[in-house]
This record gives sequence, structure tokens and C-alpha cells, in this order.
Amino acid sequence: MKKKIALIAGGNSGEYPISIKSANMVALHIDSLKYEVFLIEIKGTDWHFKHPTNGKIQIDKNDFSLILDDQKIRFDLIFNMIHGSPGEDGKLQGYFDMLQIPYTSSNAVTSALTFNKAYCNHIVKNTGVAVSKNVHLFKRRPYDVETILNTLKLPVFVKPNQGGSSVGMSKVTTAEELAPAIEKAFNEDNEILIEEFVKGRELTCGAFEYLGKSIEFPVTEIISKKDFFDYEAKYNEKFADEITPAAITDQEAKLIHEITSKLYKILNCSGIVRFDFILGNGTLWFLEVNTVPGMSNASIIPQQVKSLGYSLSEFYTLLIEDALS
Repeated sequence: MKKKIALIAGGNSGEYPISIKSANMVALHIDSLKYEVFLIEIKGTDWHFKHPTNGKIQIDKNDFSLILDDQKIRFDLIFNMIHGSPGEDGKLQGYFDMLQIPYTSSNAVTSALTFNKAYCNHIVKNTGVAVSKNVHLFKRRPYDVETILNTLKLPVFVKPNQGGSSVGMSKVTTAEELAPAIEKAFNEDNEILIEEFVKGRELTCGAFEYLGKSIEFPVTEIISKKDFFDYEAKYNEKFADEITPAAITDQEAKLIHEITSKLYKILNCSGIVRFDFILGNGTLWFLEVNTVPGMSNASIIPQQVKSLGYSLSEFYTLLIEDALS
């Protein structure tokens, strides 16, 4: 009998449309001979499966099930494709843990920690990996722009502390730009992070462990044609080049793989995770970790999977079987 997979998508953040695109890509490539897939959209309190003829069928949140043709459908696994809250910040992971339904992403604690960029930076910095100097602000607490400018050197990046796809992010090069950038970021989150700019090459590497065995992904270099790798550059190929494998030395690739593997274990990650870095002046700087990376046509992980020699169908089977184990 085929395993029943709930492929969850949507979420409550600005990454909603990207999540839907990622989920549609996954649904297209999951092995239909092994798995029966139900694409379930989640936004706020509306959790539903869109049946081709019966329309929206609401999910019973008491046990995350649905009724189809008078039969109760229970799921063997959750394939998590929600970028942002509540799929990447630990909320749904805690819910599924209580229901004892396995899922493809990292657990609730790891998801919550890694989604909070400032707290994750503290952990990563304590491992000896370089992290840019930064300031962490809370909307409910007063802050002083002048103090920030005396603490950090321009240019800086201002970003929501808990978010992705560069939504609400700004690059600030003058003192006058800082206050509007802070306001823009606070429109997306109650916490923001202001980081000093680090000059160098932007590199990213996927990580995955299958039944305890580490699988190393090729490194991708991101060359933005805009001032930085913003939302538009991430999802419109006209504004950025993504080169897989990156044109780096074997020594540089080895360093990235070693730090990626180290952080994957220290942060207790599960499933497919992507680590972003800046390589500048011989130092590898940690940017952030994505515990539910994109899987759309414009996303990086599918490029790395294909470069590694796997089809997406083969890779998704590995991801599912590892989570089921």
C-alpha cells in the first residue's frame, strides 16, 4: 500500500507564493508509484486540501486528518514546504510531534533556533565560525540610530530577524537611510537584525544526512546583478547568476563542506538544509541557515541535486524514507 504524504505549503509570511511554487515542484517529482500525495495549503486558520472535483476539504486540526469519500485519511508523513512561519519556525513541528506524525524538516527546537537569525548567530559564533558584527533590535524596546551608527560601520544590511527570501531587507550605505530601513524591516517582524556588510563571494551549500550518512552537495556561487541578492534577484533569473558547481578551489570547497557538515550536526538539523556564506579575504563568513529551502524552478537546491547526479524524484524518495525511518 502506498504511503500517504501530506505535502504542506503556504504559511503566514511574504514567502507564501514561493512556498506554493516549491510544493508544486515537489508534487510533480515525488514517485507516484510509492507515495500518494495530498497537497495541503495552510494560511492562518484555513488548512485545506483542494480536491480536483470536490473543492476545498478542510483539515481536522485535532489529528491532522481529512474526510474523503466518507473515509478518514491519516498521513504517514508530512513533507514540509512552508517557508517562514509556521512551517520553518518550529510551530508546526511541535504540533506534529504531539500527534506523533513524522516530518521531513528539522525538529521544533532546531527550527525555532535557526529561524531566529540573532540567536543562531550566537551559537555559530561560539563554534569558531566567523559571523558579521551585528545589532539585534526589538520593536517593543527603544533604540537610538546614532548609537547603532557608532557601533557598526556602514554599509550595513537591515533585515527582519525571523524571515526569508530577503523580504523586508535593505542595504544601507548612508546614515540617512538607516531609520527608513529599520521601519521597513519592522513592518515584517517584531525583531530585526542589522549586520555589517562583508565583501566577498556569496556561496551556498546544501546538506543532508540519509540514515546517518552525510551527503555533500556541490557549492553554488550567487552573483547578483543588483546591489544585493534581494527577493527579485532570488526569483527572477534575469537579475542573478547561480553557478553550480562554483568556480572555487578544491581547498575552498573542502572548507565549505567541512563547516556545513559541522554546523548541520551542531545545530541538530534534519532533512535538507542550506547554509549561506560569504568568502572574503580567506575567511568564510556565516550568513544564515535555511531549514526549509526552496524547491521551485528558480531555487538552488534542485540545481545542486542535479549537479550531484540525482534526479529530483530519487532525492525526494531519500528525503521521505529518511524521515519515515
